[in-house]
Formats: sequence, structure tokens, C-alpha cells
Amino acid sequence: MWSAAILAGGRARRLDGMDKSALVVGGMAVIDRQLAVLRGRARNIVLVGFRGPGPAPCPVIDDLTPGTGPLGALVTALISATTDRVFVLAGDMPFITAPFVEYLAALAHSARAVVPASAGRWHPLCAMYARDAAVELSAALDAGERTVAAAVERLRPRLVSDEELAPFEQDGRLLANLNTPDDLVRWNARPI
Repeated sequence: MWSAAILAGGRARRLDGMDKSALVVGGMAVIDRQLAVLRGRARNIVLVGFRGPGPAPCPVIDDLTPGTGPLGALVTALISATTDRVFVLAGDMPFITAPFVEYLAALAHSARAVVPASAGRWHPLCAMYARDAAVELSAALDAGERTVAAAVERLRPRLVSDEELAPFEQDGRLLANLNTPDDLVRWNARPI
């Protein structure tokens, strides 16, 4: 069994501080799209650092090291996990699919981190982790590291190649995120 943690506490500076999880893509809020994929698959789901308007749609965990960015949120997710494996997902990725998440979960036994690597770019905030990876990641954080990929590299992750990702890809959307108003317009202009 595995659990899931959605990292939902970013500042969204390029979106004027808007709550990315509440952004609507294809007629549905990002958080609702993510939960639709994860519910019934993950043993439990938590939101790390959620600050959205209104009540949270699932339990919220406060960031244990506020101000340390996504790496701190990742460490919080792992430390707070109730299962040995944890799917960690950035709160601004609306296009993940159930088959893709299940594929990562199937690989979870092969390494302490299973990280998609598309076109040479790692996606460590859409990855499966062993809960005990929190030890190394926390040490990296304590040493001043703030770059998630650099910290995760210490785990010697099992990278998921472009060839492996191809069956799950949706017109270049699978690992897309929403960082700018242009991203939101672009992804809403394409049929889902």
C-alpha cells in the first residue's frame, strides 16, 4: 500500500499568489482533478501546506519547516506518511492519470525514489518515495540545499524514461504544471 501527499503550499508568485489548487482546468479545479485520480488508489491522501479558500478536501499537514520551499514540503510529506511508500505530487499538476500513478507504484519496490525524467528533466514532485528517504532529504535540507532534484539525486532514484512515459503521455500534458497565467490559458484552450 502507498499513500499520497499533494504539496499545495507554494507562493505562486508568477500567478499573483493565487491558490494553484483552485485553478480551473477543463472545467474542474486542479485539486479535484488530482483527488479524482488518487482516491481509491492511495491508502490515504494529505495536503501539505494547503492554504486554499474554504475547507480542505482532505486532511492538511502543516509544513514542518516553513520557508524551505518544495524540498521542505517533500520532507514533511515523508515524515508524516503512514505507509512505507508515498506518492508525492505538486499541487499544480492537473494532468496526471491513474494508469501513470499505478505504474510508478508498481516500480516503487525497485528504489527509494522513482522519478519521471522527461527530455532529461527530472520531475521529483511527481514521484514515488520510500518513507525512510526523509532521512537523507532532511539532511540535505539541514545542509542548506533547496533544490529538490539535487537532494533527490542523493537517493540514486530509479528514473522513468521518455520511452516508459510514452504510453501515458497526453499531448505533452502528463507532467505539465501551471506556473503562469499563460500556462492556464494554454491548457484550457486544448480539449481534455
